[in-house]
Amino acid sequence: MITCSSRTRLSSIILTIIIPAVFLSSSASAQGRVAGRVGVVVDERLSVLRATPDLSGKLLRRVGRGRVVSVAGQTRRHEGVLFYSVRVTRRTRGWLQKEAVIILSRSGEDERLLRLIDGSTDFDRVARARIFLDAFPHSALRPRVLLLFGDASEQAAIKLSHDASRRLNAEEMQANDAPLYSYALNYAGLDRYNRQGVRFAFDRDQQRFHYEGASWREIIRRYPRSPEAAQARLRLAAIVTAIK
Repeated sequence: MITCSSRTRLSSIILTIIIPAVFLSSSASAQGRVAGRVGVVVDERLSVLRATPDLSGKLLRRVGRGRVVSVAGQTRRHEGVLFYSVRVTRRTRGWLQKEAVIILSRSGEDERLLRLIDGSTDFDRVARARIFLDAFPHSALRPRVLLLFGDASEQAAIKLSHDASRRLNAEEMQANDAPLYSYALNYAGLDRYNRQGVRFAFDRDQQRFHYEGASWREIIRRYPRSPEAAQARLRLAAIVTAIK
């Protein structure tokens, strides 16, 4: 299962955010129905934390994708943009544009995040799908996102294979006693995918990476009757054939 360690990490972060959120001021709670809820940043293009709820407000910092925040309230500006009042750390709070954040307990947020995943490409798709899998373990949309996560990872394997072949110098590798394939599996380009829970297998004959298929196996195990299960079986069979 690909979600255990990531879910544990997310839960521990949520606890550190939500406990102090109990002590937020009543005036902040009166600003909107989202008060006291936990949110996760999903669109870093919009995640500028501002001192005031205004697109021209003073920039305090940019909040990274995947960061958990405590939502204290909301307000809508005259230009129609909705802002959440958020706490990022015990000492840092400000205003984030609504579209940068999903509220974990709000109905329909899994659908909104799926639309963002569908509109994403390359590593962004992998990272946003990872957030979905950690944040919505019981969503009916999970099989679809697991399939997208796996497909995006296999697409990334194609590019990573090309990049590694250009950057790893055969003469330099042969100057050391390490197995040549171990250089590929230690290639720095894999690091950010590894942090998203993506693991790659390496075909020594073809000198290329393949996604090892954990998300597809989860579909087959947990959702065997879903439409995605048949597609997951085909993808796993193709990988097994490719790396024989």
